[in-house]
Amino acid sequence: MLIFFNSGGSNFGCKEGSFFGCKKQNVIVEDALKLEPKLIKLLLSDKKIKKHFFQDIEGTYVFDKIKFQKFISNKQFLPDSYTAFKNKIGLTTDDEYITEKKDVVLSWPYKDCLLEGGQDKEDAKRDEIFWNETLAPDEIDRLLSPKVLTNWKKYEKDGEHTVEEVSEKDNLIIKGNNLLGLSSILKKYRGKVKLICIDPPYNKGGDDFNYNDTFNHSSWLTFMKTRLETSFDLLDKNGSIFIFCDDNECFYLKVLCDSIFGRDRFISSIVWRNSDNSNNDAKQFSKDHNFILVYSKNVNWESINLERTEEQSKHYKNPDNDPKGPWFDGNPLNSPNPRKNLMFNLKAPNGNTIEHPPNGWRWDRETLKHKMDSGEIRYNSDQTNIIRRTYLRDQKGLPPSTLWVIVENINWLDLKDTGHTRQAKSEQKRYFPGIPTSKLFKTPKPEKVIKKIINISTNPGDIVLDFFAGSGTTASVAIKMNRQVITMEQMDYVDTFTVKRLERVVKGDDIGISKDVKWQGGGSFIFCELAKANQEYIDKINEAKDAKSLLKIWKTMQNKAFISYKVDIKTINSSIAEFEKLPLEDQKRFLIETLDKNMLYVPYSEIDDADYNISDEDKKLNHKFYGGKA
Repeated sequence: MLIFFNSGGSNFGCKEGSFFGCKKQNVIVEDALKLEPKLIKLLLSDKKIKKHFFQDIEGTYVFDKIKFQKFISNKQFLPDSYTAFKNKIGLTTDDEYITEKKDVVLSWPYKDCLLEGGQDKEDAKRDEIFWNETLAPDEIDRLLSPKVLTNWKKYEKDGEHTVEEVSEKDNLIIKGNNLLGLSSILKKYRGKVKLICIDPPYNKGGDDFNYNDTFNHSSWLTFMKTRLETSFDLLDKNGSIFIFCDDNECFYLKVLCDSIFGRDRFISSIVWRNSDNSNNDAKQFSKDHNFILVYSKNVNWESINLERTEEQSKHYKNPDNDPKGPWFDGNPLNSPNPRKNLMFNLKAPNGNTIEHPPNGWRWDRETLKHKMDSGEIRYNSDQTNIIRRTYLRDQKGLPPSTLWVIVENINWLDLKDTGHTRQAKSEQKRYFPGIPTSKLFKTPKPEKVIKKIINISTNPGDIVLDFFAGSGTTASVAIKMNRQVITMEQMDYVDTFTVKRLERVVKGDDIGISKDVKWQGGGSFIFCELAKANQEYIDKINEAKDAKSLLKIWKTMQNKAFISYKVDIKTINSSIAEFEKLPLEDQKRFLIETLDKNMLYVPYSEIDDADYNISDEDKKLNHKFYGGKA
């Protein structure tokens, strides 16, 4: 007897009796997970396979599909195919490649300061907790579907307004889980985002971000994987993604991104000097830099050249009062590759013979003569060689370097290029004057570094996405630079920081890059949030101070929350005395695990369900946003 847990049609491509001759590895994986009868029958027909992958329990054979999946993913499987010879590079957890795992890890920060990054002495004594849960593929069908958006507000230069229309061109702040937020906008903005710029948690495990053991290295990578896979689908065909990171995860993140996006789409790793002075107390090295990983949807992506600074242009002079303006002599004249038609000598007016470079000149005779007649190419003073003149006015800019450092002038506090952390903290204090310094973000990004990224990768009107909004730096800079922005944040401080900062931006401020871009205010943005279902109970559980409060929440959950089908409510209630003996954090963890994670937020497909009590106004705006019924 054989137990089948699932059934369904098969696209299994192997003939009976020729299992090891089949090369469709991915098809075999799919059929194994579905327990396709044809495949199971074939496996049972071989004694060795039957013994290895099936457990005999009193005549009942139970198929170990996980063990089987690991086997066929091994490079020794299908020895006559490419699979047998490839050496795959990737990141693994539990002997499986992270990119091949279909599970989704959701994380809920327990205390605001976890992602806020601000801790005073009292905060530092607390244990910061990340609730993590792994959901199997058959549990996430509804999880990543579009969600209902509610609490709509529009902000313009003259203040807050009621939202009556929703345009594809609106700047957006979406409050809620960013993975679900990305999934909600995917259909509307797929292939339309020109730049994704994110500054995710660095997983330091120290005072800035104290994770418990469940949010370890592999969990962090899976956390990033699910979000990067979804967000990359949003990119325009020439779009790019810039990811801030540091030594803790940079190199693992690089391998992960290579496997998700493709190594051919890797553009560069930028070294950004984010500290303006070395740490004199360092015992090993003073860490004064972060990294920025850059990928593009287009393997032939080209950056937008940056304007030349005064420092970069100082070698252009005009000693002869050339009417074309400052110039520079000495650009390459030789061909990069040997070509016979470019190997000719020149005769100078004074009779000197000027021999060609080893590979020949850069141009043929006719083109070189034209350039000499125009004055672009000329003889040097003693007519022993030729020189090429380049005018500053003809130079559009320079390609960005991979080394981003502080550019100093006489006043070393005046940083011209990308800024640094101390400068960003100063900007924060000006944006949020009523908030104590200890409650501000510890490692914010200065507006100048975001300005440089936007200059390199976008043009006015392009869409910029940041799904780790934080204090709203990227969103602020994007609006000031006439780009459209979509940003997301789950934490409640989105109201205190992100919204308040952008309010000041549209009204007009002189903070950060405002003077550089002559910002006078203008534009608008719309705030909305994912309509909570089970997430409302998670928030209440996290905020509870004692067991009595948790029991009250549990009583409400039984009547109104979406409890997982795996949970037996009667059994829990009959053992409530044991529950009360657990430490408070374990009680919280247990109650969170009873909830159906597919129902964290209200699905858009169920917007008309009376149980959710969605207002007519919200229904109308959601239909406009998603392009549904009016």
